[in-house]
Amino acid sequence: MQIASIQHLTVIDYPGKLACVLFTFGCNFRCWYCHNHWLIKPHNGISCLDKGTVMNFLEERRQWLDGVVISGGEPTIHKNLPDFFREVKSMGYSVKLDTNGSNPQMLNFLVANNLVDFLAMDIKTVPVEGEYSKVIGVPDNAVVSNIRESICIIKESGVKYQFRTTWLPGIHDINKIDLIQLDFLGEGKLKINTFITENGILANQINEY
Repeated sequence: MQIASIQHLTVIDYPGKLACVLFTFGCNFRCWYCHNHWLIKPHNGISCLDKGTVMNFLEERRQWLDGVVISGGEPTIHKNLPDFFREVKSMGYSVKLDTNGSNPQMLNFLVANNLVDFLAMDIKTVPVEGEYSKVIGVPDNAVVSNIRESICIIKESGVKYQFRTTWLPGIHDINKIDLIQLDFLGEGKLKINTFITENGILANQINEY
């Protein structure tokens, strides 16, 4: 696992849990509004944390923390994610995964093997071809079917889950939000996040990539 950084404590990222957040390097999307653009790939002298450092941190916090959030970047691009989840769960932690839903095969494996306790998926916009690419910055012809499959896997997983969308001016309107909820999720299943720019976004850093 390529862990970039650790947020030592969060009371909002894992509902009902005192948790830490592990941020992974790498992402297969290039969302222009991304606040974690520095995680897309290692750069500017930032290197991965040593695995021993990460595991020692988790061991030391076992008596205070209930859960571990794996975020990114996009964690599911890492093939050894299941092995890492096994190690974390063996320490007694509940595990929450933040994902963009682009890797349904990984999600299905994690669910089938009881390796994840909470799934949070960012739905960028209405999952139809021609719409998704406006947000994710890469062609969406192969992505949309994966997004739809991931939605189904998560809804049928039997684990706690949350779908969320960041409201983007010029991209979203009430009709699109209704389409996401009613056509793909079911009424009342979508959390709307506010778009903010105070910490910088990928669109302002694009020349670095």
